[in-house]
Amino acid sequence: MDLNLTASNCVGQNEVDLIMFMGQSNMAGRGTAAQAPAVAAGTAYEFRAISDPTQLYPLSEPFGENENNASGITEPGAKTGSMVSAFVNAYFGVVGRKVVAVSAAKGGSSITLWQPGGAYLNDAIARYNTAKNWLTSNGYTIKNKFMVWCQGETDGDNAMSGANYAIHINCMIDAMITTGLEKCYIVRIGNHRDNATLYDSIITVQTELCRTHSNMVLVSTKFAAMATAGLMKDQFHYTQAGYNAVGADAGINTAFHIMTKKEPCMYDLVSATMYFSYK
Repeated sequence: MDLNLTASNCVGQNEVDLIMFMGQSNMAGRGTAAQAPAVAAGTAYEFRAISDPTQLYPLSEPFGENENNASGITEPGAKTGSMVSAFVNAYFGVVGRKVVAVSAAKGGSSITLWQPGGAYLNDAIARYNTAKNWLTSNGYTIKNKFMVWCQGETDGDNAMSGANYAIHINCMIDAMITTGLEKCYIVRIGNHRDNATLYDSIITVQTELCRTHSNMVLVSTKFAAMATAGLMKDQFHYTQAGYNAVGADAGINTAFHIMTKKEPCMYDLVSATMYFSYK
């Protein structure tokens, strides 16, 4: 996609975009941190809402490794390398505005555990509010605030119907929008490595909801290509090269939407067609 967009030199020094990275293990990251791209100084930061909500840290991998809340989202030692560094590199390259990223992902989590009033969503909302309040109290202006979501493999493993998944993801996203986020950018899940159709119902509903839900935007379908490309490390997770490719794809497509307010089109390997939104 030729965006014909470049990072603006007019972006305010204290303007930032606040991004929540949410979902299950393929958002949390099961890759190899040393193989993730470096993030240029001064372009992206991690706000550690749990382990140290007093400052910004230069973003690096493994992103979110210290963000463990015993009463909410926790998985000590599990985050080993994610798509986030590649995402913020691609995003900043187009938007030119500093990113403040917050980790809120939990491996193996069903969408049923991300419902209003539940521990995971309560924790994610608290992390968002802590980050927002710290930024505004310390002289930053938040230009855009949104979430990037990647989740659904567990629900596919459990044979959840597409209709049931749609109900639950709508409830989760609506709660986050009510909290103050502006959009949910979807990194669509890929296929089970050894059962290519196991996740079809979840993939289908994620695709269709992005065509109809006013606050959902599809920004990557590339996980669907990883099994064929040999970029899966086990039945469910990806190599760091896979995370890097998907993160960069999602980052540039999210930037395209932020800059143009138009939804990106992309090739959908599952349907063997180009994806276009109807919105």
